[in-house]
Amino acid sequence: MISDRPVASTTPRTAAQPAVPATRRAVSHEPASPGNGTFTVGLIVNPVAGVGGPAGLKGSDGADVQREALARGASRRAADRAAQAVRALLARRPGTRIVTVAGTMGEDSVRAAGGVPELLRLVPGDPSSSRDTTAAVEAMKDVDLLLFAGGDGTARDVLDGSPSCPVLGIPAGVKVYSGCFAVSPVTAGVMAAEFVPGAREAGQSGGAGDAGGTIEAEVVDLDERVYRRGGVSPRLYGTLQVPAVKARLSGRKVGSSAAAPGSAEGIAWEVVARMRPGARYILGPGATTMALGRLLGLPTTLLGVDVVQDGELVAADVAEQELLDLVEGRESYAVLSVIGGQGFVLGRGNQQISPAVLKKIMTSGGLVVLATQQKLADLGGRPLLADTGDPEADALVEGHFRVITGYRESAMYRIRSAMEECPA
Repeated sequence: MISDRPVASTTPRTAAQPAVPATRRAVSHEPASPGNGTFTVGLIVNPVAGVGGPAGLKGSDGADVQREALARGASRRAADRAAQAVRALLARRPGTRIVTVAGTMGEDSVRAAGGVPELLRLVPGDPSSSRDTTAAVEAMKDVDLLLFAGGDGTARDVLDGSPSCPVLGIPAGVKVYSGCFAVSPVTAGVMAAEFVPGAREAGQSGGAGDAGGTIEAEVVDLDERVYRRGGVSPRLYGTLQVPAVKARLSGRKVGSSAAAPGSAEGIAWEVVARMRPGARYILGPGATTMALGRLLGLPTTLLGVDVVQDGELVAADVAEQELLDLVEGRESYAVLSVIGGQGFVLGRGNQQISPAVLKKIMTSGGLVVLATQQKLADLGGRPLLADTGDPEADALVEGHFRVITGYRESAMYRIRSAMEECPA
């Protein structure tokens, strides 16, 4: 999906406010009449969401980036993740009507999940664009719930379409900073199946366990061009109404600015003290792993994946295919920091460490997980999460791991797969 989004206003808005004008195609859909008892879900898929992650491109916006990602061996995964959500939805609510867009923007995913899609009279471009997403949202005025598969950029496009019903994101992007996404595709399907339409109109507040209520969730995004140069400055663009099951929502990413001075440096000293001669260490993105690079005196990257061995930089800012070669037949460890507020260790911003790479690492070495004590405390006892997209790979890291929280400080903490049906 080519990003052709106009420059957004700096003033946050909600979905109820006017959308940014976009070129529209004629679309029409005749929904079931209200009150007939049929639950109708809309589905929109950004077919190229997340394609830049395994390729080490830190995003997927722009036709040039998408072509480069495919040239580096990356594959499209958004359709598969959308199909996981639809499969979970139909398994729990078989009579659900699913309204979607032809081809890769939804139809293919519904059919792959064993469903029969009802198609909008909308012909998306090839490749599709953000305008196609916005037009599809505008055409789905009568669905009970809108599911969309993508990342933060797709969430912005959905917001621009001013949806008239609650929405829920199926995480499929490289970066998923917004709070409108379920923790995994399967969770999105389960939440959709349990959703009770009309609760918002009836004025119900929707507590954490109320499947019928809704709450506001923030849509945030950042400029990927600045992001690729190491700048991280997420902006709030507005809010969307989402099902009010907070334990199943990923939540908005929280930065590390609240960490006590010296926390990252103390963690870095402890990691260096534990490093084994001859072993290769794959440093994931983040300020904490960046501190490790500084301590070693190496030019590692803030947002890329780097490989070090015996105090030397083996490779910087690597893609999945290069990483596979670098860990082949070697004792290797993945050094990963925790995403603040969300708890993700794998599957958000570090897709270069793919299921194939992870399986090699877990056979020869293992994980080295880093988090400040404050990050763990902010999780409120919720487990750390892995969402590689491969249940077998996620299963390899399920269990209790020692998390390094400072120099000579650590805590045992549980990691579990985000693909579990009912997150705690």
